[in-house]
This record gives sequence, structure tokens and C-alpha cells, in this order.
Amino acid sequence: MNSKSTINQHAAALRAGRSSSVALTEAALERIAASAGEGARVFTRVYADSARAAARASDILRAAGLSRSVIDGLPISIKDLFDVAGETTMAGSVARRGEPVATEHATVVKRLLAAGAIVIGRTNMTEFAYSGLGMNAHYGTPLNAWDRGTGRIPGGSTSGGAVSVSDGMAMAAIGSDTGGSVRIPAALCGLVGFKPTARRVPLTGALPLSPSLDSIGPIAPTVACCAQLDAILSGEDYSPPAPAMLRGLRLAVPGTVALDGMDAHVAASFKAALTRLSAAGVLVHEIRVPAFASLASINANGGFAAAEAWAWHRDLIARAADRYDPRVVSRILRGKDMSAADYLDVLHARTYWIAEVEASMAGYDAFIMPTVTIVAPALAELVASDEAYFRANGLILRNPTLINFLDGCALSIPCHEAGSAPVGLMVAGPALSDQRILSVGLAIEAAL
Repeated sequence: MNSKSTINQHAAALRAGRSSSVALTEAALERIAASAGEGARVFTRVYADSARAAARASDILRAAGLSRSVIDGLPISIKDLFDVAGETTMAGSVARRGEPVATEHATVVKRLLAAGAIVIGRTNMTEFAYSGLGMNAHYGTPLNAWDRGTGRIPGGSTSGGAVSVSDGMAMAAIGSDTGGSVRIPAALCGLVGFKPTARRVPLTGALPLSPSLDSIGPIAPTVACCAQLDAILSGEDYSPPAPAMLRGLRLAVPGTVALDGMDAHVAASFKAALTRLSAAGVLVHEIRVPAFASLASINANGGFAAAEAWAWHRDLIARAADRYDPRVVSRILRGKDMSAADYLDVLHARTYWIAEVEASMAGYDAFIMPTVTIVAPALAELVASDEAYFRANGLILRNPTLINFLDGCALSIPCHEAGSAPVGLMVAGPALSDQRILSVGLAIEAAL
């Protein structure tokens, strides 16, 4: 299975009889099992038997003229925090061993299965989704396809999901995004990631990190693939978004915070992307967004993530703290010292903050900024140093987190030169502007 092929290309090949779901599934399973590959670190569980049975069923239905959706028969991976009936949802941890099994599938898993997707397996992730680096001390860290000889992080927390797509183990991956956990690995692995407006996709059956910020979205080869998967996950009728007209499109680059700390490669790639968009008639303006500068102080005590994670984890930590990754549990424990008043302060501040950011966006079709301002760091450096780990984590999470706090939606689209380190261009908008962002994203993707 070619990791660069799109959903539409695979679906056309299946319809024409040039391929079969069984062949696609066997190719995915072969790559997962390859001893020299990343499969053992990418997946925490592989559903080989059920995947093969589902693939055979898909081919039989197709031969009878029946197709359940555009992803019918395509291997899709799911993040390890989605419930699967009969299994304990581990969320990249070992602390939940022995906890009760799920009694039913997560809503998004039900929707994938109803659409005919071949759920190939559960993908590895940062423990309990609490980091943007994608490192996992329990199951190993899947390596980024770029510069694999050095051994670079994939980004997180949907780390295994991104590598499952880049390495052809799945056509697409479904992950969660609380502070960039879909967009970060997409950016660092050279893929497209989409974070929808959170309320559009049900969180039922997804182990939470921060319900105020959690959202569910896809990682896939193209914007169109993400749009198709988003319609299935949200339960909405799919209407293919038309690419926006580039000439006259108004895009705002937030000059406050979002451009700070860019390394040379990201800065050059971002500048080159803006030059190409301007040449195509896009009106690109750098603007000040003062509210972006205040978010760090709003979240100084840990914000929603620490408070809400502590509320969920406190009982588990009481009986299994020694089974957590120390770098994860230390961040969760920040929520222990937050008072109800601290939490309410963040809640109230968010309302005004969103209004300020939306006012800054008035008159523009979208924000654009680097998804992540540095290229993927080497894994060994972050394993060796807590200081390097937390510095990189803060920098990598910073820009995506702005959009989660906005309750907005965003794409990460590759904008680097082929063969160079992957860089993501983030296209973002306020809540419920999803279709516009997908439309703008299609146009930008084509221009780049």
C-alpha cells in the first residue's frame, strides 16, 4: 500500500478491480510485521484476524455492487485511547492493566466500522496523551520516517498513528487533539492532520485528557482525505469542499508568539510558502494578536489540561503512580494544587480570550502559521535530558495549543521542499469554520 496514495485513488482502484481490500490489508499487515520496520513500536495491538475477515466481507459486498462509503475496504488505524468492546483501553500506559474492559466501541470506532473501514490496529501514543513529543517509555517510541538513521521523534501524542500512515501500515489514522496531538505528528512526519471544532465529533468512548480541549481528527496523505474522514467521524453528509479561490484570499500571519523560536529550516520553508501564496494572488498580512501573548499567564497554574487530567487520574495515581512515566505524572500532578477558583478563572478568561482572538481575525479567511517551529528533534537527546524534553515539549505544543484554547479548527499541511525535513503550515479558524478551513486548505495544498 503506497503511503502517498489518496483515499480517492484507492477507492477508484477497488471499484475498477485493480486492487482488493484483502490485498491492501495483507500489504498493511506485512509492513506491520516486518522485522526491520517500526510496526512493533507503532502498534500496541494488531487486529490481524478481524481485519482479514472484514476485508473479505468488503470485497464480497463490492462484487455485489454494494459500497458503504469511500473508505470501505481501506485499512485505518485508531489511537490507543479509543474504546474497543472487550478490551481495556490502555492509552499508551501500563497503569490501567487489570482495569475493566470496555463494554462497547467508542462512537468514532462504530462509525468507522459502519463505513466499512478495516480497523487494522491500535496505535501507540504518548502515555495518556500528555505530551506533544510522541515518546513512550513503556512500548517504545516509533521513529519518524525522516532521518530514521538519526532516530527522530514522530511528534505526539498520536505518534504511532502518523508513522502508521507514513510507513504504509494504514491508509489513514484516527487520533485525538487536545493541544496539537493530531497536527504535531502530521507536521513532523510530512502528512496532513485535521483538528475539527471539538463539538462536531463525539468524544464518547475516548479516554479523556481534558474534555474542555479534546477533539478527534484524522491524519492522512491529503486535505481531501481528511475532509472525507471528518465527515464519517462527525456523522455528517459528505459534500466535497471546493478549493477556495487563491486570488483575493486574505490570510493573517499572527506576528505575536506564533513566529517566535523558529529554527532556520522552518523559517525558510514558511517564508517560501508565503512567497508562493503571494505570487498566486493571496493577500498575506502579518498582524498582531495581543491575546496570544496572554495565554501563558492564563495557563500558568496548569490550565484545563492539568486540572481536568488530575480529576480523572487522581484515583488511578493513588493506586498505580509507580506505573506512570515520571515525566507524564509530574505534569498531571500540577492539577492537584489548582483550586476551584483557579479553574473558574481559566474558564472565565477563555470566554474573553476567544472574543479577542476572533476580533483579531475579522476580515481574514484564516490564520496561517508554522504548525511547529522546529524540526523533529533527535529522540536520544530528549531521552537523556529532562531539560531538553520539557523545553522541546513546550515549544512544539505552543502554536497548536492556541487553536484548542480558541475552540477552533485547523489543518496542518506540508510546506517543505521534497526530501528535506518535514514542516507543517497550519491553517486555522474559529469554531465551526471547518468547511471554510478545509476549502482554504485545499487551495493552499495545491499551490504548495
